[in-house]
Amino acid sequence: MAGAKVSQVIQASAEAVWDLLGDFGGVMRFSEGMESCSVEGEGVGAIRTLRMPGGIELDERLEVLDDSARVLSYSITRGPLPMQAYYATISVHPQSESVCRVDWESTYEPTGVSEEQAREIAEGIYNGSLAAVKKTLGV
Repeated sequence: MAGAKVSQVIQASAEAVWDLLGDFGGVMRFSEGMESCSVEGEGVGAIRTLRMPGGIELDERLEVLDDSARVLSYSITRGPLPMQAYYATISVHPQSESVCRVDWESTYEPTGVSEEQAREIAEGIYNGSLAAVKKTLGV
């Protein structure tokens, strides 16, 4: 099993960052480059379908949502990424009243690419998403 992990300090409160990252169906609030996000179901087990330009679709299943601990885990059930058995966790940790750290990590089995290539893809997605969160929050 391979994996990827990104940790970033964000100059914003854990509450503000979690408000964005903990909203499973709300990725359009900060994400750029996506056409739409729809969610079927509620809570753990809900499936979100992300649609990107070029007709690319990705389905993610909500596995864990713990607002008090600021932890969200999801798995990819369908999509174009060269990985299978993909499981990711996002956690937001307060560092002070106005600073937090986000850890975004995953495990998966690369398919058709090296472990290094798969890790670069995953880390690129996490870093891009966190950059979009920072931009949305103006930090």
